Amino acid sequence: MFVPGLITIILMLVSALMTSISITKEKETGSMEILLASPMNPYLVIVSKIIPYMLLSFIDAIIIMLVGVFVFSVPINGSIVLLMSECLLFISTALALGIFISTKTSSQQTALMISLVGLMMPTILLSGFVFPIDNMPQWLQYLTVLNPGRWFMIIVRGIMLKGDSLA
Repeated sequence: MFVPGLITIILMLVSALMTSISITKEKETGSMEILLASPMNPYLVIVSKIIPYMLLSFIDAIIIMLVGVFVFSVPINGSIVLLMSECLLFISTALALGIFISTKTSSQQTALMISLVGLMMPTILLSGFVFPIDNMPQWLQYLTVLNPGRWFMIIVRGIMLKGDSLA
């Protein structure tokens, strides 16, 4: 149960937190305005900022799974292709949240605090990683529905431990 939860936490950390901080830093230093004033399409500028974090997050997911399988003997009973595609979907969601935070903040410190308090703490506390969702108060269980980490953790645990398929 720990390895699938760790995948969720690290992917959220690398994807959302690092993206929000780095793009906000670009805004603080003024280099984002220079890039946006260039003849490049603004969408390409943002995509070029996102791709390294997407690749880094995907490599992190692979490393965590390899360590889980070979060091901790955690089986992957389901489809590896499905597991990797779900990881890409979660990484995309986390990157979108990181970009959203970076567009709404003007300083790195603000982006860091919002990412930590708004994304990392709920991912750790409200996803079922630390506390089982069934043991939480009813109002908190309703709140966990909004947390993408909860759903990703259910998916990863299902694929890795139970052998769930797409159906």
